[in-house]
Parts: sequence; C-alpha cells; structure tokens
Amino acid sequence: MKRNRCIRLAVVVVMAALITVASGCFRDRPSEKPPIHLVPDMDSQPKYKAQEENKFFEDGSAMRQPIPGTVARGDLREDAGYYTGIDESGDTVKISPVLTDMQLLKRGQERFDIYCSPCHGRTGDGQGIMLSRGYVPPPTFHSDRLRDIPDGYVFDVVTNGIRNMPSYRQQIPVRDRWAIIAYLRALQRSQNATIEDVPQEQRTNLK
Repeated sequence: MKRNRCIRLAVVVVMAALITVASGCFRDRPSEKPPIHLVPDMDSQPKYKAQEENKFFEDGSAMRQPIPGTVARGDLREDAGYYTGIDESGDTVKISPVLTDMQLLKRGQERFDIYCSPCHGRTGDGQGIMLSRGYVPPPTFHSDRLRDIPDGYVFDVVTNGIRNMPSYRQQIPVRDRWAIIAYLRALQRSQNATIEDVPQEQRTNLK
C-alpha cells in the first residue's frame, strides 16, 4: 500500500517535470494568438512615433508644428522683466525684481563660485584661474562702470553672453541668475565699502 503510494507520487513528480520542460521548450515558438494581458494599463495603444509616416497630412509626416501662439505648460513668461531683464516697454530693468535676503545671497554665492569665479575670480576682480589657461582677462566688477550698470543688463549678459563670455542660458535657471546678481552687488559693495556701510555696533571691531 505504502509502496503504491510512493510510486504514484513519483509518477506525478516526473509528469510535472516533463510538463515544465515541455512548456519551456515551446515558450519561444511563434504563435498567432496574442498573449494574455490581464492588466493592460494602456501598454498597447494606437499612436504615432517620432519621424513616422502619416499620409493624413499633406507633407506625409506624423510630426506636426505647434499651433502659432501655443505655449508649453510652465513656459508662460508674462513678466518680461523677470525672464529677460528688459521690461515690456523695452527698457533695461534697473533693480532686480527678486527680493534680496540671506538665502538668496548664499545661493548666489554658490552659483557664482561655480560658474563665474573661474574667469572673474572669487572677489570679482577678473583674475580667475582661467587666465592661466590663456583666457582673455574679463573686466573687474569693481570699476565705476560696472558698479553703476543696471541689474537687467547683467542678467542679459549672463543669459546671452557677450564677446568672449558664452551664454549661460542653459546652465543657470532664471532665479539663479538673479541670485548671482544679488551676490555680485554684495561683492561690489564689500570691495568699495566705506565706514558708513559698517553697522555702528561693529565699527569698534575694525582694524
């Protein structure tokens, strides 16, 4: 009795193994039947891919140009002064439209040290490390001309570049450009400060 039970169990195990092997052998065979997809989740849907042909349009391309005036989500830039440094009347923004606080200054210092200091130097004197690599010396930020220049002009230069300086439009987001300008103004003030710029309670610590 016990022996018969063992034999039946052995037969079941062998049959299960054979079925497993057989299913593995036939798994990759082509079939006209679609696979069972219990949760499709829109994995298979009719759509056109990039560069694909579409005879519905005259040019035969499925890729279409945006309708004139179309603005992508997040790209509606109504505040011209903030995004370009030039206001709606075409005048250069004189003062940064971003409120200057310590958080903005610290962010500006971080971005300035990364993107600006290699050429302009950590203090903005135009003596960055790239000069030793043969770069043309940039002007010092502590000249009268650049101390008096509008913030919007500096923003435009960072955005579009000027002369030997390349555009940083792609590397530096808009708010970070204004943060750099805020820190630049702090640098200029630090290098051209007078005793009147020092708080009264700290003047006794000056040497």
